[in-house]
Amino acid sequence: MKTPWSVFCRVDGAAEMKKPNPNPSTKLSGAALAFRTFHSAIAVEQLFAIAYVWWCALTGRRDRLLGIAAATLVCEGALVAANRGDCPLGPLQERIGDPVPLFELVLPPRAAKRAVPALGAVAAGGLLLLVSGRRNAP
Repeated sequence: MKTPWSVFCRVDGAAEMKKPNPNPSTKLSGAALAFRTFHSAIAVEQLFAIAYVWWCALTGRRDRLLGIAAATLVCEGALVAANRGDCPLGPLQERIGDPVPLFELVLPPRAAKRAVPALGAVAAGGLLLLVSGRRNAP
């Protein structure tokens, strides 16, 4: 029986149904739980940075917080690019004992895989709009 969250993958030439990721509420070690919390905080900060860059780009606002938000997005973008489009913390998270990628806690596996590149494109668009937009006089 096929389910909407099923993902098909090829193993030795045969299609095989891959089960959804383990239940996110499974018991994690203290280190894995602490790392998941840290990783989640970084993701939330990055989402706020994207929103703030777009807000500043659209309103013409310029302040110190904008510089911090833009710098964190550029640094994250460089790390993701160096890691070939994947979050650089994912492999470390898995080694610590958390088998569920961060975005798969809230998105289906296929969408979660595309979240980092999609958010990178949204961030890049905001940064480009910010650089090309008008600047307010102090």
